[in-house]
Amino acid sequence: MARFQRSAVPRLLYTLYSTKAAPYSSPSPTAALLLGNFEVRHFAAGNVARAKDDKEPWWKESMERLRNIGISAHIDSGKTTLTERVLYYTGRIHEIHEVRGKDGVGAKMDSMDLEREKGITIQSAATYCTWKDYQINIIDTPGHVDFTIEVERALRVLDGAILVLCSVGGVQSQSITVDRQMRRYEVPRLAFINKLDRMGADPWKVLNQARSKLRHHTAAVQVPIGLEENFKGLIDLVQLKAYYFHGSSGEKIVTEEIPADMEAIVAEKRRELIEVVSEVDDKLAEAFLSDEPISPADLEEAVRRATIARKFVPVFMGSAFKNKGVQPLLDGVLSYLPCPIEVSNYALDQTKNEEKVMLPGTPDGPLVALAFKLEEGRFGQLTYLRVYEGVVRKGDFIVNVNTGKKIKVPRLVRMHSNEMEDIQEAHAGQIVAVFGVDCASGDTFTNGSVKFTMTSMNVPEPVMSLAVQPVSKDSGGQFSKALNRFQREDPTFRVGLDAESGQTIISGMGELHLDIYVERIRREYKVDATVGKPRVNFRETITQRAEFDYLHKKQSGGQGQYGRVCGYVEPLPPGSPIKFEFENMIVGQAIPSNFIPAIEKGFKEAANSGSLIGHPVENIRVVITDGASHAVDSSELAFKLASIYAFRQCYSAARPVILEPIMLVELKVPTEFQGTVAGDINKRKGVIVGNDQDGDDSVITANVPLNNMFGYSTALRSMTQGKGEFTMEYKEHSPVSQDVQMQLVNTHKANKAVE
Repeated sequence: MARFQRSAVPRLLYTLYSTKAAPYSSPSPTAALLLGNFEVRHFAAGNVARAKDDKEPWWKESMERLRNIGISAHIDSGKTTLTERVLYYTGRIHEIHEVRGKDGVGAKMDSMDLEREKGITIQSAATYCTWKDYQINIIDTPGHVDFTIEVERALRVLDGAILVLCSVGGVQSQSITVDRQMRRYEVPRLAFINKLDRMGADPWKVLNQARSKLRHHTAAVQVPIGLEENFKGLIDLVQLKAYYFHGSSGEKIVTEEIPADMEAIVAEKRRELIEVVSEVDDKLAEAFLSDEPISPADLEEAVRRATIARKFVPVFMGSAFKNKGVQPLLDGVLSYLPCPIEVSNYALDQTKNEEKVMLPGTPDGPLVALAFKLEEGRFGQLTYLRVYEGVVRKGDFIVNVNTGKKIKVPRLVRMHSNEMEDIQEAHAGQIVAVFGVDCASGDTFTNGSVKFTMTSMNVPEPVMSLAVQPVSKDSGGQFSKALNRFQREDPTFRVGLDAESGQTIISGMGELHLDIYVERIRREYKVDATVGKPRVNFRETITQRAEFDYLHKKQSGGQGQYGRVCGYVEPLPPGSPIKFEFENMIVGQAIPSNFIPAIEKGFKEAANSGSLIGHPVENIRVVITDGASHAVDSSELAFKLASIYAFRQCYSAARPVILEPIMLVELKVPTEFQGTVAGDINKRKGVIVGNDQDGDDSVITANVPLNNMFGYSTALRSMTQGKGEFTMEYKEHSPVSQDVQMQLVNTHKANKAVE
């Protein structure tokens, strides 16, 4: 038996035996997929020669039997419940627990205490399972818009997805957002209409909504037998079989012929399926137009081709909670979603000015892996990697292309929610996690032979901020440790310091997002934090010229203080790049030149805090024209104090005004809510500067004061049934109206009086 070096034949799935009876018998797929540690045990020289003749690379079968899928949907459509059933039927877990676990266990994929309490998914969780000798990596993602980055990260690295729709709620706001994200990352998808056992379930209404709202080219591949409490089973339109689910957890599938009373609807829906697929698949269209009978195998191949090309979305049905329809959906994942080598992945070559390079996605090539998610585990930072090409082994040295650092892989694991399973190596197409690798979300790793980076993911800008501070001074260390960790894990969570108030400001995607982080600081780091409304950064300025002439004189025995400054202040011209200008126009030596810097310093210090509401004064020009000094009593301190008092003396005469930050807000709302949203912006003293149409949505651009934007994400959701979204960025500071100015000045005076 010929011996091969490990490098020549990477240790993967084949266990080939050289026997006379079976000179080229491949192992059973089950043996091939004994999870994790792939080992080439026996390679006979003759077998290898045959393999070469057949032109079948050693990894082909293992890659074809691999699926990377995500499950995404609107809040409460049943994603986590569906994942729980998938894990049960594939033998990964041995009993089913519900999302809001009455038994105190909760669903497997919601491993955080907060997730179990609130009954929502906060972090996407990864797992893997085996179904009919295929290996499926699954990521369960959150539904709330506040955790949108978790969905972005998951879709960035997946080859296919299941879009779960509720048969009662239909296509909801977050379904639209998630679908938009799937489109952005060009992910082929299946739709699963869930909750057919609920009152008011109407899968055909949902199917039509998917066509109109999501613009899906879609048709059902199943027809339900009964609905609501009469929901018994499903008819497969491709195979023309009826499936019933028996047993306490629906694990026994009984296949029967189609009930006689449903033959007409089945014929109609199958014809509709063939017609819709024919529109995008030429091969099926030929058979359909020449009236040839279409076999189940032909139809299945056509649906697969159209789905992988992202021209068609097959619709499956069922009720995950009632354990019906999950196994046929798993079959659909194998039949219709692509394996890693059927998907085009591109990298950017850093040595060739970010030229796009197509990755073949095979274990033969150089290693290319993307760190798409970080988590702080019990043993340090856990980095989730999607391997796009090559093989990564425990103990290998890998290079972080973004930082240029060389790192050793100390431990390689596969994730099952929050549990880990150690493995020796992982090849292209797999999703694994590594420990002890210092990197940021979105970094690319290679074996050093290429300088590729995967295109980064779309990170939305934070839309809301809160001021937080620890209750006790002793917990400051833990508090900053928590904030640093959350910033690394979540690119949409930002931390800043307000230089004026000294408060720590956290920013994120919405109120729920920030509330969850404050709660996690309390639970995971045992730090109680107080949360306040962040202070808006107002500014002050002057609107007209005002003269000053101030003498600072102080005599109290010993050396006194003497300094006189004369001149004027005036506003800088609009659009000036500088905020403060000082000019010395004294003719002669009325004030010795060595005191001029102290005078400028005094005016600058005074401008740090205007007398209206104590905020910095901007766009001001100070000109000094005359003054007087004393041979003995003049000093730098005397002139500095004279400048501060001179500024305060003339400030009110210069008609000061308060400036507030104005935000450029862009809203995308369905057209039916346009009037309500525009009315609300006017109420918030916003000015609408643009209104465009984008499909069924209106895109409104407006300039709105930041002070009136607090709580806006919640208000917008309630006005638009959760379908509206907005982004906001700083535009400029502009004067507030007279009534707002009075209000702010009075509030400031009241606060000062209390202090």
